[in-house]
Amino acid sequence: MEQNMGTMVIVLTCAAVLLMGAVRRKIEWLLNVVMRSVLGTIAIYFINSMLAAMGISLGVGINIVTILTSGILGIPGLLVLYGIGIYQML
Repeated sequence: MEQNMGTMVIVLTCAAVLLMGAVRRKIEWLLNVVMRSVLGTIAIYFINSMLAAMGISLGVGINIVTILTSGILGIPGLLVLYGIGIYQML
């Protein structure tokens, strides 16, 4: 009986440690996406401003789709958004 209890305590402790590691990674990933979304939105704003100052009307809108694209994909996501804008302009 004692051996089963000891085994159960070890198994539960290992499961708790693995669960804490998984939660920490999820929080880290979510924080990463949020930071990339914020920086991506700021980048879109400034790129749109620079393009407007040069007289190029290629503005990528700031909406939930563009924010999530820049948040999940990062800089390649920004390049994709502006690539789609250039393609639509042709």
